[in-house]
Amino acid sequence: MERCRKFLFFLLLLSALPSCRQERLTELVDPFLGTATLWEKEDLGYERHRKTRTWGAETFPGAALPNAMVQATPVTQYHSGSGYQYEDSTICAFAHSCKGHWNLCHLPMLPVRGDFTALDYASPYSHQREDARPGYYRVYLERYGTDVELTVTPRCAFHRYTFVSPSDSAHLLLDLTRSNERVVDFGVERVDAYAFRGWQQTGETMYFYAVSDREVTGIREVRTPRPDGKGTARVWVVDFAENASREGTQALNLRIGFSFASCEKARENLAREMADKDFGQIRWAADHSWEELLSHIRVRGGTPRERSLFYSNLYRSQLWPCLRSDCGEENRYTDPSFWDDHRNKLILLGLLQPEVACDVVKSITERGEKNGGYMPTFFHGDHASTFVAGLWGRGIRDFDLERAYRLLLKNATVPGRGGRRYLKEYLERGWISDKDSVGIPYWKEFKAGVHKTLEYAYDDYATALLAREVGDTASEQILMERSRNYRHLFDASTGFWRGRNERGEWLKDFDPYYPYFQHMWRESNAWNLLFYPPHDVPGLFSLYGSGAAASSRIEAKLDSLFSEPWRGYEVENLTGFIGQYCHGNQPGHHLPFVYSLIGKPRRSQEIIDTCLDRFYDMGADRLAYAGMDDAGEMSSWYVLSALGLYTWSPADPEYLLTRPLFDRVVLDFPGRPRVTLCREAPGRKHRELTIGTFVPDSLLRQGGVFSCSFPDTL
Repeated sequence: MERCRKFLFFLLLLSALPSCRQERLTELVDPFLGTATLWEKEDLGYERHRKTRTWGAETFPGAALPNAMVQATPVTQYHSGSGYQYEDSTICAFAHSCKGHWNLCHLPMLPVRGDFTALDYASPYSHQREDARPGYYRVYLERYGTDVELTVTPRCAFHRYTFVSPSDSAHLLLDLTRSNERVVDFGVERVDAYAFRGWQQTGETMYFYAVSDREVTGIREVRTPRPDGKGTARVWVVDFAENASREGTQALNLRIGFSFASCEKARENLAREMADKDFGQIRWAADHSWEELLSHIRVRGGTPRERSLFYSNLYRSQLWPCLRSDCGEENRYTDPSFWDDHRNKLILLGLLQPEVACDVVKSITERGEKNGGYMPTFFHGDHASTFVAGLWGRGIRDFDLERAYRLLLKNATVPGRGGRRYLKEYLERGWISDKDSVGIPYWKEFKAGVHKTLEYAYDDYATALLAREVGDTASEQILMERSRNYRHLFDASTGFWRGRNERGEWLKDFDPYYPYFQHMWRESNAWNLLFYPPHDVPGLFSLYGSGAAASSRIEAKLDSLFSEPWRGYEVENLTGFIGQYCHGNQPGHHLPFVYSLIGKPRRSQEIIDTCLDRFYDMGADRLAYAGMDDAGEMSSWYVLSALGLYTWSPADPEYLLTRPLFDRVVLDFPGRPRVTLCREAPGRKHRELTIGTFVPDSLLRQGGVFSCSFPDTL
């Protein structure tokens, strides 16, 4: 409801636009960043032999608002990340849901003209005639002589098609049998002379209600070759009258409302959010929404490239999770990608959009109560506990902690479908075993027992923090004790986490350099799991001994981590290396900061600066990330590292301080006093913060100007 009111208020501000023009932060954002793939050895970190591409950032360039229901975005190929790959040369549709992952891409539509059945219906396009800004996308379809523009509200999309030859007949092709998921059901029907509606069911059912400013003369089923060359496509074609629109233009304007409840709700969303506003008004309101959000962080200094990278990553970090409720209802959202983004993204979401973060907690709590009493998990591990504890500790508390805690406690203590996998074994042993076999290839998936054990120990710690808040002392003590379970899998003879078989013996086939999708560790190798979990640094370091000797061993281990070369393993989701450290996947994202914890903050800063400079605009077109963005994790790592506030342990209300990338950073987070972070500013009357130390969130909540300085001595 509040999102609807805000958006309509933005529309009303149109008449109050200032006459003078100032640079807008949205102009610094490049939505194409992360859409390209890495191909060259120097970028990948290994020699490429396969014909298939490695995984890119998988971002999408289409029109979207922060955490909105609708993402109107081009599709160049299905079942390929976001559906859009910058190196592709044809567009086969414009979809209306996208995460930047291997799912969604609901309700693909494409304006077509003339004979589109003689060959596949995809159209060539050129990047020279393609443009994207926050909330806006434009491209010229060469085959159909049509300029396509897309803009959005939270629950609606506005398509504007401008034809080079206005006299040609215009049609809209709906390929409802396709998406990035398996399609279960679909349908489309004409409502009246200017409206039609339909739906597509995959894992979710997305409904639409479309109103055209040209008369709809009919809807028919057509057979045409598929764009991927795999058989014949069964598509539906909406035919429009061959005349100018009701609005007196040669363009075809198509307003579409969406809902995950019904076509009627989609119609209501359209009426509430778009009404009779024109394309320019909707586009301006979308830009204003992003400008308001981005302006919570202002930077001074840095190069134009660094400022563009910063705001592009900030933009990318605030797209997921997505709205799933209709106008007039409480805002409810999809599940976060907990395993991918609990480290950085969800904390950044809470700081920038606390009301959204709290509504996400309400959403997952309600789903958990309806589905067996377990808090939703995602992909691997648990980590909703980390999210909830991190918000609560930072004073972001507009949700029912007791209700959320009950679900999280069940996740941690009661084995069952919907909770943690292999929890019974974890509770009995204190660790999860792995398959005892020789020569397991990297793509085989088993338990990932090492990774799960370490992550469950951290989740136990986060849940213990919440137990303390609600006064459950008995559970707090049990969970805190279990949070030390990570120790069971440390092999002192190698200095690595290592898998055990069901008999408790170390797995003999152990190579810390070899990566796995899901054996012992998840999407990683043993090097990239070093010094995780993050909640017990003294305990972690004690595994290497005590005193100066332990510090020397840890430093030597880190030196090897960042200098031992990658062994040439060609793995689709591991790219972008500094030695063994892989920045292109999140399990090791904490590692550049570990030097700070042993009194070497300058060494940490060197690696952080290298990552910021090397891994976010790679490749021939300078549009590739080192790896997948994973619903905002890669981009959030950039944002927080550039701010100098890294969430070493996101469940704890503190930040590991690094040097801000910019001379001056101003944080105007909602509901908090202004905080200004400066690079070293000797002689000024700033409150001093020491790089390499932990800064409590409570200190930042006091506001003020802080100078971030390296310590005089190590």
